[in-house]
Amino acid sequence: MMRLFVACAALLMIGAAAADEPVLMSAVWGVEACTAWNDDPVLTTELVGSGWIKNDKARGFKVMQVYRNDCGDKPTVELRIALQDGKAQCVYGGAVETAELDKGADYVMNASTDRWQEMGAGEYGPMKAMMFGRLKFSGPYGEAMGNMGPFTNFLLLVGKVPASVEACP
Repeated sequence: MMRLFVACAALLMIGAAAADEPVLMSAVWGVEACTAWNDDPVLTTELVGSGWIKNDKARGFKVMQVYRNDCGDKPTVELRIALQDGKAQCVYGGAVETAELDKGADYVMNASTDRWQEMGAGEYGPMKAMMFGRLKFSGPYGEAMGNMGPFTNFLLLVGKVPASVEACP
């Protein structure tokens, strides 16, 4: 009887922890992804050294919008990245706010939930994901190709930020 009680209690605790996790690619998840971006030295420094962050079309920031394509056909999260204190810092993460993106500076990426999870776990990187159509991408292609290392770290954020995939954002 005691074992059954302990097992049930453990399942309840796991369920409660999962319930506290934001839905993957929801606005709340975007806030946490922004924090994770700022904690990643590859994203914050290498995107400065490569010049990626400077291509902001004089707005002072770049926009990255993402979504799970099995949950709809529109971006659900937006990250804004700006040069601050010599680093490529995420200055906004949350619900999509930018209605018109500049295709010469901004990015939109989508994949199915299971593909996001695979990329977030490091099973493969952006090159394989794009070559096999697992990750759909729009934005400055040449710029992205020149930043595959940092782009890999961006995809790994999906695995670093705890999230639930039981519902759509």
